[in-house]
This record gives sequence, structure tokens and C-alpha cells, in this order.
Amino acid sequence: MQVIIKTPEEIEKIRVSSLLVGDTLAEVASAIRPGIKTIELDRLAETFIRDNDAEPAFKGYHGFPGSLCISVNSEVVHGIPGNRELKEGDLISIDCGVKKDKFFGDSAYTFTIGEISKEVRKLIDTTRECLAKAIEVAIAGNRIGDISFTVQNLAEKNGFTVVRELVGHGVGKRLHEKPEVPNYGKRGSGMQMKPGMVIAIEPMINLGRRTIRQLNDGWTIVTADNKPAAHFEHTVSVGGPVADVLSSFDKIMKAESKNINLSAEVKEV
Repeated sequence: MQVIIKTPEEIEKIRVSSLLVGDTLAEVASAIRPGIKTIELDRLAETFIRDNDAEPAFKGYHGFPGSLCISVNSEVVHGIPGNRELKEGDLISIDCGVKKDKFFGDSAYTFTIGEISKEVRKLIDTTRECLAKAIEVAIAGNRIGDISFTVQNLAEKNGFTVVRELVGHGVGKRLHEKPEVPNYGKRGSGMQMKPGMVIAIEPMINLGRRTIRQLNDGWTIVTADNKPAAHFEHTVSVGGPVADVLSSFDKIMKAESKNINLSAEVKEV
């Protein structure tokens, strides 16, 4: 399948879906707390998506059972929601996709509960910075390898490793389109980016070694050394001189901050 260049009207539809993903993740952020089961977060997300006249993109995708991918601690991506209860100190990467008016949106965010170590905080901050820096080079005339190099270079400079078996991707009327967007590679290599390309950039960064393995459930990807991983993702329209970020973390961050403050108040009481 070739890369599909989107019209301005199509990009706006992808923006609507992508912003709904952010709204959904903000709803989930408000509910994250010790003791909640990941399946409860999944049900909350599905209800919210359907209430907004959209469909959960992941539910039933190649047989995936959930509306969210919820990956905890050493789980990199594709964690299946279930009866696992979240606890203090957990690192939770949540990936969400929606389909609305025939177009998809896709985004991911990594949350924490309570106190975490300095090295895990650095992992999260670095992964998010990798995404931000990658978006800066997602402009017409540059190449996919410029994104890949940017992520790998920043992650490894900070002492972390990049998952190589999983990649970002195009987004449109399909959840996964061409081109693939690896998080490692050489500057100046790969396909040249053009205006109207819409891609999901999603750094997946490990605290320890880069090697991964799949669990017996056929979905969940974990780090081979059982060390934590982080994951952030935005859906982006390639342009020039700057990329147009179609998804947003703004509402997620507000909900996350409010949740943290409420938790602190409860502890003080």
C-alpha cells in the first residue's frame, strides 16, 4: 500500500478523532488510582468514546479484546486490560485509538501513581522529549530517518535504549498505514516526507536493554530484562515549516495534575 496524502478536509477529520483520543485519556487520567483494575479504565474509555459518537479503534482489531492498550511497568505496549489492580509506584502506558467519521486518531501517554524513582522519572521525561524533538523534524523535505535518528540519539545519550521491533505508522482511514516510522535509524535515510502525510510518531524507550519478548497472551510486549519502559505518541500532519500536531496532551496533563493533587490531599487527611 502506498502512502496516502490527505486533503486539508481529511486532516481536519483526523484532528477531530485525535483530539477525542486526548479527551478519552483525560477521562482515564482522572480515574487512575491505587486499587483500580485496568479493565475498569478500559470500560470507562469505551463508554466515553461511544458517547461521543465514535468507535474504539483497538477493540476487535485483529482480535484485540480491549478498547485501550494498558501496559504496566515492564510492559512496553499492547497490554490487555484485565483484573490487575494498579498500585503505588506503578508506571502505566496507555495507548488509545478512535474512529470517527471514517477517520482514525491515535495517541499514547505514560502515567505514574505516587512516588517513582529518579531514573524512572528521567525515563518518562526523556521519552516525552524524544517525541517532541521528533515532531520538530517531521517537516516536508526531511526524511523518515531524521525522525528515527532524533529519537534514537536523544534516548541513547540519556542512557536508555530504543525498541526496534515496533514502529510508528501512517494514520488515516486505516489505523495503520504506510509509512512505517522506526524509532532508530540514520539521519537523511528513508522516505522523503511530503505535505499532507499524516503519521503517528511513538517512541518506545526502555530503562534497560532494548530486547523485548511477547507474552503467551499473544499481545503483551515486555522488556526481556523486566525493567520499565515508557511510551508517548502523537498523530502529526507533516507540513512546513513546522508539523501540525493533531492530537493533544493538554487535557490529559490537567486531569493528571488534578488527580495527583487530590491524592496528596487524601494522604494529608
